[in-house]
Amino acid sequence: MNIYKSEDIVLSKISCIFILLPLLFSCTKEAVSNPLFIFKPAPDQTTAAQFGDIKITRDEVRKGVEVDIYEAQMKVHEIEMNRLKTILIEKLIDKDPRKGSMSYDQYLEKFIASKVVVSDAEVMAFAKERSIPEAQLDDRMKERVKRFLEMEKKRTAIDKWLEEKTKTSSVNVFLNQPMRPVFNVQVGDAPFMGGAGAKVTVVEFSDFQCPFCAKGADIMNGLKKAYGDKIKIAFKQFPLPFHKDAKLASQAALCAFEQKKEAFWKMHDMMFADQQKLKMDDLVTKAGKAGVDGNKVKDCLSKNKYLAKVEADIKQGKELGVKSTPTFFVNGMIVNGAQPLEVFKKLIDEQLAK
Repeated sequence: MNIYKSEDIVLSKISCIFILLPLLFSCTKEAVSNPLFIFKPAPDQTTAAQFGDIKITRDEVRKGVEVDIYEAQMKVHEIEMNRLKTILIEKLIDKDPRKGSMSYDQYLEKFIASKVVVSDAEVMAFAKERSIPEAQLDDRMKERVKRFLEMEKKRTAIDKWLEEKTKTSSVNVFLNQPMRPVFNVQVGDAPFMGGAGAKVTVVEFSDFQCPFCAKGADIMNGLKKAYGDKIKIAFKQFPLPFHKDAKLASQAALCAFEQKKEAFWKMHDMMFADQQKLKMDDLVTKAGKAGVDGNKVKDCLSKNKYLAKVEADIKQGKELGVKSTPTFFVNGMIVNGAQPLEVFKKLIDEQLAK
């Protein structure tokens, strides 16, 4: 989702997030109470806290917040890796005799990013892609967009420069990588493509009205093309409450699946391709194009035949820690959002190699 204001541009990659009830205990500026917590070495490897005859285990503390802990650990890891990368670049620059008395920024401009140029056409293309109205595109806004694009190109130039420097000799990193939490994800009778008995199963929790889920669908189709029957890709319904047509669309896909299994995936692709038309009549029309009886789908929807199934998928997702769509599980390892294809391939290849 790209958000713009008249005086600023906010560029971010955001998944469609549903609203949860606030946690009972959350961080606040001021403590409203002061329980006596004393931190000391644990009596064993499993105990997290003890109060009289009340014992709380480490597993109990982590259960239900595995994803939150992992995401927090990843933020720390990313900070460390960004800092490590910066230091490595600086040390490599220092080794170049051409640096002399130049600052790192001066070296960058002269030897790494000297060819970086942003044209007016690129600025306008960016504005069009982000749907920025022409009324907002005054000279100041264009200059801000240009600076942003220049920064992106410079980052790319630095990455290519560093890639070239490390091409013949890898960088050995000894920082610990956070381990993705692994969940027991039951596929059940969910629609799937690929090999039924594949070594790797990817389970996707998705919403037909979520734009980022459309990107997720493209990624899954890309994985199917790359791996074929080596993997199994299952689809779970997770319509978000603020997408008013999403739950009906989820049911429509299952109604089509009832008649013909391959019709589910045809409906899947059509709905993601045109997320503006997910009303009853639109879904019935799509069902016909998917090769099934549209009237039967309409009757199925009128009776809410698969509403309980959709609700069960939502419940399962919440129990697994799904907070946004799309969310994926690769052999139980969680992947939040429509991550690049390479992220999934890395996990899949590791699992296939076992």
